[in-house]
Amino acid sequence: MGTSISDYFGCLVFDDRVMKASLSSDVYQSLRKTIDHGAKLDAGVANAVAAAMKDWAVAHGATHYTHWFQPLTGITAEKHDSFISPAPDGGVIMDFSGKELIKGEPDASSFPSGGLRATFEARGYTAWDPTSYAFIKGKTLCIPTAFCSYGGEALDKKTPLLRSMEALNRQAMRILKLFGNEDVKCVRTSVGPEQEYFLVDKEMYDKRKDLIYTGRTLFGAKPPKGQEMDDHYFGVIKPRVAAFMADLNEELWKLGILAKTEHNEVAPAQHELAPIYTTTNIATDHNQLTMEIMQKVAAKHGLVCLLHEKPFAGVNGSGKHNNWSIATDTGVNLLSPGETPYENAQFLLFLCAVIKAVDDYQDLLRLSVATAGNDHRLGANEAPPAVVSIFLGDELMGILDAIENDTPYAGTQKTTMKLGVDVLPRFARDTTDRNRTSPFAFTGNKFEFRMLGSSNSIACANMMLNSAVAESLKIYADRLEGAEDFETTLHEMIKKTIKDHKRILFNGNGYDDAWIKEATEKRGLCNYRTTPDCMPHLLDEKNVKMLTSHKVFSVAELESRCEIMLENYCKTVRIEATTMIDMARKQILPAVESYVSDLAKAAAAKKAVAPTAACAYETGLISKLSILTDQIAEKTDELETALLDLNGITDTKEESFAIRDTILGKMAALRAVADEAETQTAEKYWPFPTYGDLLFGVR
Repeated sequence: MGTSISDYFGCLVFDDRVMKASLSSDVYQSLRKTIDHGAKLDAGVANAVAAAMKDWAVAHGATHYTHWFQPLTGITAEKHDSFISPAPDGGVIMDFSGKELIKGEPDASSFPSGGLRATFEARGYTAWDPTSYAFIKGKTLCIPTAFCSYGGEALDKKTPLLRSMEALNRQAMRILKLFGNEDVKCVRTSVGPEQEYFLVDKEMYDKRKDLIYTGRTLFGAKPPKGQEMDDHYFGVIKPRVAAFMADLNEELWKLGILAKTEHNEVAPAQHELAPIYTTTNIATDHNQLTMEIMQKVAAKHGLVCLLHEKPFAGVNGSGKHNNWSIATDTGVNLLSPGETPYENAQFLLFLCAVIKAVDDYQDLLRLSVATAGNDHRLGANEAPPAVVSIFLGDELMGILDAIENDTPYAGTQKTTMKLGVDVLPRFARDTTDRNRTSPFAFTGNKFEFRMLGSSNSIACANMMLNSAVAESLKIYADRLEGAEDFETTLHEMIKKTIKDHKRILFNGNGYDDAWIKEATEKRGLCNYRTTPDCMPHLLDEKNVKMLTSHKVFSVAELESRCEIMLENYCKTVRIEATTMIDMARKQILPAVESYVSDLAKAAAAKKAVAPTAACAYETGLISKLSILTDQIAEKTDELETALLDLNGITDTKEESFAIRDTILGKMAALRAVADEAETQTAEKYWPFPTYGDLLFGVR
């Protein structure tokens, strides 16, 4: 662009800088009260904001506006309306009212509702979220909104997320007042979601039906080289990928998205982008935008960005590490231990609130990241196991042990790193290591929730985490507010939390089978390996009671979401299975048969020249491939029959169990014989790009 990043950062966002410049002082102050403290929005203020927003957008080339929202499809939605209104002289004027800013009306029956809305009940509403800045995408002003039904039920991911943030704010404020923090006006959670993804060549992608229809490869033999050499992680970024990353950064920065870190990930063709963390609902909006823009920018470079959790078997899948923290409006991070965490009672109480929340509601955290795609990733060698546990590190574990046992804490001596070369700097080693196998790890002043899948909205995990921590804080506040001796009660409560919930704390190797056995058999932790295993627990009595008591969900909303998530799981696997059948019959079997036919012709030709020739190579390979084609055909038929059997199941939960117990196994069996056939078939006959082509094709 020829200008510095600071000159164009946020240039497509109606942010605080633009509002200050384009709104009167009274309107601006009133809007800030709404944004910062939840004050009711005045109609006159809405009209003034709408007019300024329209003028700014039109000046930047926008012709339309949309209420941009996040329905339960997992992606964003938008309906575009132009700014034009008829003028008396037959022309048009550009107009946008406060009413149009505040409320929209998409068709609520056309989005997943889990039975909340019938097909004929079409009316739904979008409502402006003033806490998330409007932005321009293409020629459209996008206004972040919540989405609800005619009856007021939330049909999106933003509404319960905002409710959970407010629930945590209420309870955290009660705690902070007990510690004498009278200057704090509100508490917010912040998130920095690291985004992993794959880049593959567009021409190769277009030849793979599985990638087109499902986002992942359903067939594919292991290539001669995968990630064994560890040479891709943090390696030199290839020119084509570097060009993509440069364009991606520019587009994200224009939208005010704090893209910070980029690098190659472990698997070939895998990469990561990490932002600076920001307020949770804004971070959620930004992450949805990031995923969308990644795909658009990739297309400009002849690439496709794969966001599926496990696009390739045998190499690492992609996650989304959710770095979560709590901070006051005065800038205090409530999860920062300080120099002497042992003496920091406020920090220890908030730390205990998180520990208690994760233990009490481990099932909610697990199901918040449950999808058909993430089921392939959780528990593999690059991802946390399906068992939820917390890593605190040696220092905090030492502190908690001392508190539990009423023994003095000796402290942790800081070690200076000496690298044996005088010219290299010396620096203090961190008081604790990092644990990449932990699902929920403390990393200095925040927790890193590592179980999210790369295509997940971060809203689901954060609404559950916020709500669970709010419940812990409520229990603490109820007891402390009525305590005769605050200090004694506080100490006893922290000590009791440590004793009651230490089963969730684990600093070791989360990939070790011995840990899974210990976690489930000795500690009694949940191990829900698949979406059908965990999703029904959303409706467990304790979970419904907690989530409804904090007004994050109604009972009807919870029932609908459970239905929607299980339905999405079933639909996803059905599409994958049907795609496998199509590829096996229309591509793989004809290709192998063609090769067998040519092998037979080659053997016949050899016999014609040398009648005594054994043709062992040809006949042996023909025999092997003939057996494999019969097996592929047989396994394909079995999968199709099993799919047809699903049609007799009317209950979504029962269907998900049948898919888990039957369909997935038959898909794996079909893949195994097809992949074996790939290893025996000459390259020119194979009907679509191989793993080697896809993983190493971008140079």
